[in-house]
Amino acid sequence: MDFEQGRVWTEDPVGTPRMPDPVRAAAVRAVLIVAVALILAVMAVLLAAGHSWLSAPALISAVFTSVVATWAVLDVWVTRQVWNQRNGVLSSPSSAARALRRERRRRHRAARSAARGRPARRVHIPRHLPWHLGV
Repeated sequence: MDFEQGRVWTEDPVGTPRMPDPVRAAAVRAVLIVAVALILAVMAVLLAAGHSWLSAPALISAVFTSVVATWAVLDVWVTRQVWNQRNGVLSSPSSAARALRRERRRRHRAARSAARGRPARRVHIPRHLPWHLGV
């Protein structure tokens, strides 16, 4: 058991990576604001159903908090987009991946034909591509 080793829990790998801190802070803020907006909306409906004089101020505050909640949800989206632009995933274009697959298939064909005893076809490899050094 992990208690004997001094650890309370072990971390298991998950399928999705953890959200960046600014995005998570914006998301928590948005969830709290949306919860308050929903509570105020329910309160406004109940006060209006009870014909209370507090229904008008409750309705105004519910409308105001729904605008603020919309702004908070948009803030999560914008913060996520900005984070992805600044620190996002580095990816290569699909054309580079296609060229790498094509080269791997050529090497595989050459290895198969060498195993059969036939000489491999001569393939032109452009010298301006960075992966020509490994061939």
